[in-house]
Amino acid sequence: MAETKDEVLEIFTRTGALQTGHFVLRSGLHSGHFFQCAQVCQDMAAVTRLTELMMPQFRGLDFATVLAPAMGGLVIGQEVARQTRKRYIFAEKVNDRLALRRGFKFVPGERVLVVEDVVTRGGRAQETLDLVTDGGGVPVAVAMLVDRSAGKTSLSVPMISLLEMSYPTYEADKLPPELAAIPVSKPGS
Repeated sequence: MAETKDEVLEIFTRTGALQTGHFVLRSGLHSGHFFQCAQVCQDMAAVTRLTELMMPQFRGLDFATVLAPAMGGLVIGQEVARQTRKRYIFAEKVNDRLALRRGFKFVPGERVLVVEDVVTRGGRAQETLDLVTDGGGVPVAVAMLVDRSAGKTSLSVPMISLLEMSYPTYEADKLPPELAAIPVSKPGS
């Protein structure tokens, strides 16, 4: 497992996906570290390798469809679907809420794997799980490249992560002086 973690960190560092500075995360929390997975997703060989490293965790998991929330999960979700040979669909933001569009639907009882890039608190992942349930599907798990909570986030289904990392996060009014001294950036998710 340590070899896998080292390889994943090397890929994130080499592609510029793991960044340092002062960031406002989608959750509203501040951090000195940010995973900009869009950077790693420019390199399809890296995306292929990250998915290959995640594949053993899918053994014994029964699902027919991969659902990825836009924007972060799109590329990795499609690659997971390709490597598992499952149907792939995605959810889009409509008025800042996720929705299924483009005629995407679930058949009653359809088993769905949600795939995300990074999960910090799990809000967007849970919103995606709710889309599955509300649409008549059955969510089976959430797979992600990075669990920023290092296993502390709890969802209504099992979580599968390639990398668990816990960089400190702070409320805006509780920043440590060294982070407050750095200009803030909101890079987006």
